[in-house]
Amino acid sequence: MEKFRVLEIKKSVFEDNDREADEVRKELKEKKTFLLNLMSSPGSGKTTTLMRTIEALGNEMKIGVMEADIDSDVDAHTIASSGAKVIQLHTGGMCHLDAGMTRQGLEGLKADDVDLAILENVGNLVCPAEFDTGASKNAMILSVPEGDDKPLKYPLMFSIVDVVLINKIDTLSCFDFDFEAFEERVKKLNPAAKVIPVSAKTGEGIEKWADWLRGEVQSWNA
Repeated sequence: MEKFRVLEIKKSVFEDNDREADEVRKELKEKKTFLLNLMSSPGSGKTTTLMRTIEALGNEMKIGVMEADIDSDVDAHTIASSGAKVIQLHTGGMCHLDAGMTRQGLEGLKADDVDLAILENVGNLVCPAEFDTGASKNAMILSVPEGDDKPLKYPLMFSIVDVVLINKIDTLSCFDFDFEAFEERVKKLNPAAKVIPVSAKTGEGIEKWADWLRGEVQSWNA
């Protein structure tokens, strides 16, 4: 019987990416640049939340944003209006960013001159969770209209994040969202994850989110 090799392609891809991600993290630590990987579904309010974040922290630290999309530069134009440094990353059809792409983005952003770099990852709850970008911390946004059952449907995403923002809490009167059930589901997957309710539209909860980021950036640079 003919013998042949079996190559575990996916495993190899992840192992190579994890090594590069560790290198990216080490370089960022040396340069005292904190990288936040921000993930969510399309329409959850990532860009509006980023605008609020820049408004809250822009006078305290230099912020740079990498906007990742399959196409378009709409979000980059929005972020540019805040005065923060921003670049647009086009993934060429890929539904996520890996460590190599993130490194290219950091180089394009000239992140050496940035205290807080934020990667707005491609919008979905599946692919971005699978690839370590080299970020200092991972965050995600879940909007109230998406429902409190998403940790059941996308467990990996909720397992790898350090903080979950529940956005659009100003719409709670219109939707059946169970905070207690949601937090219980998140904590079952990831006991260390912090859950912060916010409204990017009204600004509610943004200062608590900004406080979390302040603390993480300070710890990273200690």
